[in-house]
Amino acid sequence: MRVLFVSAPLLGHILPLVPLAEALRRAGHDVLIATAADALTAGRTAKLPVVDVAPGFSFARIARRTMLRHPFIARAELAGTGGTRGVGLLFGTVNEQLVDGVAATADRFRPDLVVHEPLAVAGAVVAARRGVPAVRHENNLFDGAVLTAVTAGPALRRHRVDGLPDPAAVVQIAPAELVGERPGLPMRRLPVGASPNRTGSFAHPRGPFADLRGSAVDLGGPPAGVGGAARPGGSAGPGGEPVTPLPPAGARPRIAVTRSTVDGPGSGGIMRAIVAVAAGVDADILLVRPERGLPDPLPGNVYTTGWVQLDALMPTLDAVVHHGGAGTVLGALAAGVPQLVVPGPGDRRHNAGVVERSGAGWAMSASAITADQLHRLLSDYGLRVTAGRFKASIAARPHPDEVAAQLAAIV
Repeated sequence: MRVLFVSAPLLGHILPLVPLAEALRRAGHDVLIATAADALTAGRTAKLPVVDVAPGFSFARIARRTMLRHPFIARAELAGTGGTRGVGLLFGTVNEQLVDGVAATADRFRPDLVVHEPLAVAGAVVAARRGVPAVRHENNLFDGAVLTAVTAGPALRRHRVDGLPDPAAVVQIAPAELVGERPGLPMRRLPVGASPNRTGSFAHPRGPFADLRGSAVDLGGPPAGVGGAARPGGSAGPGGEPVTPLPPAGARPRIAVTRSTVDGPGSGGIMRAIVAVAAGVDADILLVRPERGLPDPLPGNVYTTGWVQLDALMPTLDAVVHHGGAGTVLGALAAGVPQLVVPGPGDRRHNAGVVERSGAGWAMSASAITADQLHRLLSDYGLRVTAGRFKASIAARPHPDEVAAQLAAIV
């Protein structure tokens, strides 16, 4: 069977698709990923065949043009209150730029099945055009059927497809306890590159692991790629960020602070807020891809690193503070780590609310973060118990290998 995976050209969109692509390849099927820009890196890191369907693609350029043309919707998006209006405009345009390349790739590859994420509706359009089944692979906390519906118009019109049939199947990676019951095939969320393991846990290769920019970081001991001082003359991280050595896990509580892989308005401020109160927190604090403009020197308990695989970092943490991306939310839940989510643009305010209602974390603005809040995040028994329940629930879901066998049966 030939399976074409289609993802929007963003890291956070493609990463959840990789475990199923790897499972299908292990089962002997031919797999090809169609995407562009930053998302190409993830496929190549997983050693999966990838094709660039939109050379020169710039998400930032599309976002800027779309928001300038629709300033009121842009304002609502930045506040996280835009609903599906902004995402429909933005990803409608994204898919209009992707669909020709996806169609040309499908003409050459001749897939028997197309797997796409909700905001890569170009995959569904091309599947409909070719008359092959499409599978929607959920990768966020919104209802994917709604996202597909609001983004499909431009690609449908471009290829003169009247409408989309229902998907042959839907793959669900978010637990029902988090998002409610949704129809589809439940699948365990696994980190990219995890060893096949059907016992309810995942295993990373021992020793240093490769991050998405190619450097190595070993979080179990003195970090191989996080060495050097963040002072003049020190070493730099993969993206040019200064890095400082991180003490071994377990020495004292560890909090990671992460931000979106997509830079843009409304995405900053979390790390500055944490650094401002860090001296009063009895914990080691790791800033992943630190924001620009942080004070120098940093407090003595604050450490920095460049790009790392968050799924390998999560099990070493006692808590995580982040921007509300769906991948980080689900990664923290899969590791049983309490989280503090700072609401932001787009779906991040929605995701922050989902986390708070789940009982596995809190949502608050960056300006509300205090040292006392971080101590409570580390010590709150209820948060830790609830996060642990989510970890067990996610681990109990079917392995991607099982889902791959179910998909093979529908073709």
